[in-house]
Amino acid sequence: MIDLKAGAWRKAMGNAQLASANDLVAQTLARHGLASPLPSGTAAPLSPRPLGEAGGGTIASALAGLAGRMGRPAAAPDPLPDGASFAEDSFTCPAGTRRYRTYVPASAKDGVTGLVVMLHGCTQNPEDFAAGTGMNQLAEAHRFIVVYPAQSRGDNAQSCWNWFSRGDQRRDRGEPAIIAGITRSVMERHAVPPQQVFVAGLSAGAAMAVILGAAYPELFHAVGAHSGLPLGAAKDVPSAFAAMAGQVTDAGSGGPAVRTIVFHGSADATVHPQNGERIARHAIDNGPRESLQTKSSGSAGGRSYRRCVTHGEGTGGGDTGGAPSVEHWLIDGMGHAWSGGKPAGSYTDPKGPDASAEMVRFFFGEAPR
Repeated sequence: MIDLKAGAWRKAMGNAQLASANDLVAQTLARHGLASPLPSGTAAPLSPRPLGEAGGGTIASALAGLAGRMGRPAAAPDPLPDGASFAEDSFTCPAGTRRYRTYVPASAKDGVTGLVVMLHGCTQNPEDFAAGTGMNQLAEAHRFIVVYPAQSRGDNAQSCWNWFSRGDQRRDRGEPAIIAGITRSVMERHAVPPQQVFVAGLSAGAAMAVILGAAYPELFHAVGAHSGLPLGAAKDVPSAFAAMAGQVTDAGSGGPAVRTIVFHGSADATVHPQNGERIARHAIDNGPRESLQTKSSGSAGGRSYRRCVTHGEGTGGGDTGGAPSVEHWLIDGMGHAWSGGKPAGSYTDPKGPDASAEMVRFFFGEAPR
């Protein structure tokens, strides 16, 4: 979820904050059966050894081991349908440069219905995320374009979006400005209907998607947050770990003023399920004043789930025609993984409801099944 590169920590915090952060790191590692590389309550010197390099006993190397245990290498991508493209490009603005991939389905020859921006999680990349979520296959069926921005390892050693950084939490600054710029560029290139643009993400990508929904409600008309955190949950590394562990009692009242769908596993030991509840609560609080809430339960793909659907009008400044303004799905027994995902990608659970299909249904305004 966050970058633990030692040099960035020293810049951001003093030794007292490092001691607190080390304790939070130890708690997170312990939940996954890994020993902390540093003594509790100390601010031991941190080596700038790159992530993934053997030895060193650093927080960075320990978290690299954690990432390796939680994720797995992606399989070779499926061949593209005739007429489809999955091209790589890059975008540069005053806030920086990021590469991205754009999937244009073969079915787009009959007209583009919309655009979904997909933000990967830590240690992932666009290719891995596309394989795991199966979003490109849904794009073929529904004629929308998918954009996968890629986090730079130079900007985060574990390829996490910097959702916990003050400089990356506001409109027209940092990573939100870059992702919004990529989105506008692709919209113009492919004549995407402006009211049919949506953003979704996993983990750190979900936290950034929530930020984008709040910062650019005129651009992103719905948000999909899977295993993510609410806006305002953190302002630095120690508070990020606290939020991930569910130790934050109030993440603030900010959040998307647009339609929002939330997925979270009840057994997520990386990002506490309370964070999904907060995302949904903020979206409801910032949505229509009058709304109707319905709760239901069911099972799909071998997992049971609980779903709370909030209906309202006027969410995000427009009339949704009675479509759900907020959906919150809690998947029983699922950990930190994309519900109903494909085994070809990392951080996926093939069991449970298909989060990708449900997000597409929600984004494009179909009634819940």
